[in-house]
Amino acid sequence: MTLHGAGQPAYQVVDPATGEPVRSFPYATDTEVAEILDASHAAYLGWRERTVAERVDLVRRAGAALLRRSDELAATMRLEMGKPLSEGIDEIEYCASIFDYYADQGPALLADEELAPHGEGRAVVQSRPIGPVLGVMPWNYPCYQVARFAVPNLVLGNTVIVKHAESVPLTARALEEVFLDAGLPYGAYLNVFATHAQIEAVIADPRVQGVSLTGSERAGSVVAAAAGRHLKKCVLELGGSDPFIVLDSPDVTTAATLAWRTRIHNNGQACTSNKRILMMADIYDEFVTALVAEADAVDTAVHPPLASRAAAEHLAAQVGDAVAKGARLLAGGVLAPDRSARFSPAVLVDVTEDMRAWHEELFGPVAVVHRVTDDEHAVELANSTPYGLGAAVFSADPERARRVAERLETGMANINTPSMDGPELPFGGVGRSGFGRELGPGVSEFMNKRLVCAAVQPHV
Repeated sequence: MTLHGAGQPAYQVVDPATGEPVRSFPYATDTEVAEILDASHAAYLGWRERTVAERVDLVRRAGAALLRRSDELAATMRLEMGKPLSEGIDEIEYCASIFDYYADQGPALLADEELAPHGEGRAVVQSRPIGPVLGVMPWNYPCYQVARFAVPNLVLGNTVIVKHAESVPLTARALEEVFLDAGLPYGAYLNVFATHAQIEAVIADPRVQGVSLTGSERAGSVVAAAAGRHLKKCVLELGGSDPFIVLDSPDVTTAATLAWRTRIHNNGQACTSNKRILMMADIYDEFVTALVAEADAVDTAVHPPLASRAAAEHLAAQVGDAVAKGARLLAGGVLAPDRSARFSPAVLVDVTEDMRAWHEELFGPVAVVHRVTDDEHAVELANSTPYGLGAAVFSADPERARRVAERLETGMANINTPSMDGPELPFGGVGRSGFGRELGPGVSEFMNKRLVCAAVQPHV
């Protein structure tokens, strides 16, 4: 991770459609970081004492405030990382559902759990907050990623400090305003334009009780190491190389359309994108022909850019490495000659183990198709990766799909759907995709599950 000095104009908006810088913000000073830590801890002392009902009421108001700013935030995301307006509005609406879910279900999720101890007495497990927690957030879903971390923690009674990606500072500031405007006390949710060195200092602060990071493996290893040194709870959601397995299909063209739309959603910049399409040999040729037709139909003049020129160049290098070593590029794969971050959506086949595209995550609109001979081969290839985030298995025989899905080494497996999304469903992976869960019962990740035991009769 690159370290920067405080005071430098590091958090910078660069329009990926043009490559032109728009606005920059300096890194926080060490004094400002210290003040944020003080404010977060002071707010926690009061926030934890409020009833769950009081906290969920304010969280619900914040969700409504976010929804009112959906057009503004969608435009900001398009400026900062290239997301189309319609996808930006969809993201905000999904965020609002997270607010509503925890406002509705928070009391039940945090209710005391009665146990039946051996002998006389009473035992209860309480769901208690632990203190300020830090979120290190990515740029690809700049509102959703924050919502799924911050909202359950605020309902629980923790306070939240967010270090957002350096390319989305306008979104970062707007989200802080949303919580303040909804009436949450100052310090309950705070944004910090911190350096990486300052983030390590925040993790080390004894008042901070945990850290959640969504990002690269490299960033995750650095944050996890810092959390481990200071005995802090850590949740990591890192990369993915999700398989999209089609065992059979009565309509191969429709399967190709679904695979393509899934792959290019958010321009392929999603951890759970279908990075590897595993297709049975008997329908492989027909599927690839249909997939290439989908790619050829893309109007590259209006297709959105990737989040940055650097990201587009990295993707082009990965594809170029594969082609140089024998892979076939059947469509797209062209990096814009100007300074923009445009990269035409691509179809890549014949990828082998000596290529970067076999081992590395392709974080962009590149559909890689592999030929598999049978169910056993599909499982073997699907599991031949250090990643283990999500997967999807398709078959006209649901039981066949289920048998294959059961054998996949992932945190999430989907049958006859690319994914099932909802704030009630826990999200996370295994292996080098990280550990821990967010959403649904993931509210317990940064929770003190405190046991309280009471004797029937006093012992003294």
